[in-house]
Amino acid sequence: MGLAGDLKEDVVGLVRNPTDEQKAILVAIVAIAIADRYFLWIEFPFVVRTTAAVGVGFIALFVVSYLLTGHLVPPDEDDEDEFHP
Repeated sequence: MGLAGDLKEDVVGLVRNPTDEQKAILVAIVAIAIADRYFLWIEFPFVVRTTAAVGVGFIALFVVSYLLTGHLVPPDEDDEDEFHP
């Protein structure tokens, strides 16, 4: 079906059985929206408000990722490390 079919499958998968990554991204999006509205209420300039809201989203993303997986960085599935032989 192409792009529309893939998007439909992704949305259905997100609603029915979201992965840990999807949960973390959804929480980050909500955190960005809340932070943006909060900074608007304080009347920060647009650039400062937007940058700070994205920073809050990144912090939320890492915190939720850690809470869901127990790791800040997912473990490597490769046994070989290309930088350290």
